[in-house]
Amino acid sequence: MRMSTNKKILIFGCGNMAGAMLAGWLAAGVDPSRFVVVDPALEKAPDGVELHRTLPSESDHDAILLGVKPQQLDALKGDLQSVAGPGKVVYSLLAGITLDGLAQAFPDAAAHVRVMPNLAARIRKSPAILTERGLDRAGRDATFALFDHLGSALWLENEEQFNLVTALAGSGPGFVYRFIDALAGAAVDLGLERASADRLALITVEGAARLAGGAGASPGELADRVASPGGMTREGLNVLDDDQVLRRLLTAVLDATAKKGDQLAKNA
Repeated sequence: MRMSTNKKILIFGCGNMAGAMLAGWLAAGVDPSRFVVVDPALEKAPDGVELHRTLPSESDHDAILLGVKPQQLDALKGDLQSVAGPGKVVYSLLAGITLDGLAQAFPDAAAHVRVMPNLAARIRKSPAILTERGLDRAGRDATFALFDHLGSALWLENEEQFNLVTALAGSGPGFVYRFIDALAGAAVDLGLERASADRLALITVEGAARLAGGAGASPGELADRVASPGGMTREGLNVLDDDQVLRRLLTAVLDATAKKGDQLAKNA
């Protein structure tokens, strides 16, 4: 069977994440008529995007994107059978729900794909991690092209790593925001006015990230380039590097996040 070419996608649940993805696709120039949104709470859909409060009785979509909370799957899967059946590809944003879980919920679907972007999809600067079961080559190519519009798509062939990758790329922005807040807060603790500290921390991180993206060198190498021997930056890096304190902290952060994904999968 020829898999989905994503000519029309039904988005079921258009909250923060799915909404950011929709905005990213539209910003990339994808025709809004390719999207149908089903969401009882969404005030308004973007221009050209069809909006329903309940599942339509008829729809010519060939793929469905699940944007609801993972704990809602059991209650909703019966209603969704009519739109996630034969010939349809199921794209899932449901954290912790494995390909096995998707296949059990939607056994008649042609293929199942787990997707993990982050909110930077809105500005087309998000990774989009993909792992699938059931797509043929044309389906994989179409899926990659669709999600690559959001920033940078990446196939993950080992689903066992999905929760770890989610911790890094999906939850990562939250950790970066916390770092920015902590960087500004540290300056405030040392006497800088709050508004200035917040602005400087944000601009510094934004500029550093943009530079790292096109530098052709690893972030570790860039850090060493910034730090002159015996200089101010090196003195600060010595604190972060002592006994690998920063790396050990972030290892614990990612480990806890990934284990939460494992727990969600077991409870699904």
